[in-house]
Amino acid sequence: MVSKESCLLCQIIEGKIASKKIYEDDLVLAVLDVNGANPGHCFVMPKNHHPILEQIPDFEVSRLFQTANRISSAIFENLGVQGTNLFVTNGVPAGQTVAHFMIHIIPRKENDGINLEWAPKQLTEEEMSTVELKIKEQAKNIGDFKTGEEEKVIKQPPPAPSQSSEDDDYFSKQLERIP
Repeated sequence: MVSKESCLLCQIIEGKIASKKIYEDDLVLAVLDVNGANPGHCFVMPKNHHPILEQIPDFEVSRLFQTANRISSAIFENLGVQGTNLFVTNGVPAGQTVAHFMIHIIPRKENDGINLEWAPKQLTEEEMSTVELKIKEQAKNIGDFKTGEEEKVIKQPPPAPSQSSEDDDYFSKQLERIP
């Protein structure tokens, strides 16, 4: 289990690790990536410790993506780039290496050598229908979003090491699945 105390990004948020902050408010911090793909590569993260997107309250998700959008605009306006990639690695199989959610913003110029392409997988009509039905069933109640006014951010102390929480343990379980 990755605790807040051992989380690299939580240490950056708390100022224990130096960073180049480009934006900060009560819920969000954006910093330059020290190992960025291009100059200006940064990431936007919640100040509260959330390993994956699904654990973040709706109003914090909204703030994170609004912030990412505005930083992307600032990158366009000030760094002379032709595009940006905004992406999330959500879970170990998706490439997540730190157990704290973040949105990457990568400034892009033509022929910059960054390749985010993949070979498309061709599904049969039956496979597409099966996937569609599975997702559609789970997604039918989407739309009941919280605005943040109903929900207050409450910082609670982390659970004692002997306790196991499904939310905190997700990342550890994903690591165990790697062959």
